[in-house]
Amino acid sequence: MTKSRIAAIDVGNDALKGNYGKLENEYYIPNVVAPDLEDRPVIGIEELDTKEVLDNIHIRIHSPALSENNIVYRVGNLATKTTNSEELDPGSSKSEEDQTLVMLFASLALDAVSSEAFKEKNGVYDALYTLGTGLPLREVKEGKDVGYRSRLLGSVHQVEFLVTPKHQGKKVNIKFDEVKVYPEGFAAYVNLIMDNDLKVINKELIDKQILIQDIGGLSTDIAVIRNRNVDDDKAQGFNIGVSESLEQIREEIRTRHGVELDSRRDVVDIITRKNDRNHIMVKGSRTNVHDITDHILLEIAKKEYRYLRNVWSKNSQTEICYFVGGGSAVLKDYIKAINNKMEGYNIEFFEDESESIWMMANAYYKLVTDFVQKNEKEEKVEKEENTTKAK
Repeated sequence: MTKSRIAAIDVGNDALKGNYGKLENEYYIPNVVAPDLEDRPVIGIEELDTKEVLDNIHIRIHSPALSENNIVYRVGNLATKTTNSEELDPGSSKSEEDQTLVMLFASLALDAVSSEAFKEKNGVYDALYTLGTGLPLREVKEGKDVGYRSRLLGSVHQVEFLVTPKHQGKKVNIKFDEVKVYPEGFAAYVNLIMDNDLKVINKELIDKQILIQDIGGLSTDIAVIRNRNVDDDKAQGFNIGVSESLEQIREEIRTRHGVELDSRRDVVDIITRKNDRNHIMVKGSRTNVHDITDHILLEIAKKEYRYLRNVWSKNSQTEICYFVGGGSAVLKDYIKAINNKMEGYNIEFFEDESESIWMMANAYYKLVTDFVQKNEKEEKVEKEENTTKAK
């Protein structure tokens, strides 16, 4: 019998972040896909297996969960190199987009063929997962988590690797033993108060009323945490994130400097990298684009700050607001500057940007691991009780 493997996956608007097994595998894949031909041309095909797998994900997916079935895709870095690449649009719902599932299935298939968890038989891997993932608060409040979960459970989702290094020709049949869909705001709270061994840390936060503002690519969620739970009535989701601003920057750089950036991921890199931040190469010359990034990001930072102010005013006993998510890493300096000039709320960012970016995936791992461990304990107790009765 195939043993179920834990997968904790955050399909963010910018990138997928995933933890698999007992944290021995992790993937960071830009959330970009592009429909493609089955036999994509490759220069030096005989050297394909020497290339990086994550730079060359080329797959066909067959799944009843997809509205467009049996399509060939380039995924992640490979997709950014095409003219028909697709990123999620503002206003779209993560739970209803094929792209969310394409990213999810691609990462699970990569884990299945890379780990020792599942055995291969005639080039086919039968993979069984217990999945922990999440959706924006807004979508959970609308009940979209139920439909999302049902699309994944009870079906076989097949991923076939085409022109992909090391895995060409392999097929993975993915099934889910269980799917847990968590509200993103609550997940961030769990990550703040629990370590990877599910032990309570930051005890001082447990009984505080706090806000968690999660800024993503397409949406912003502000969770109000009181009595160790998300207050569903007070929590708010806004249909705005940093993606539109990143597109504006990309377009202005193209118009003003004639430089075509492959994707929003390139814009994020320009804004957040440690060296040469806000600089690009134009005809071989290092060029400052600070004036472009500054005025666009300042505008979105002002909007995000207004959301904070409005929610805080309705929850006046709040003690602190934590900013999380990839969008927070992009806007951190701007929001801090606005806050210093204005009300001076007690706000906190994660100085380690990777901690903020990986927060959701890490939280889902803790939550789904806790779920599995409790289930195993219950099954053990039930088995012992049945054995005792049989005697």
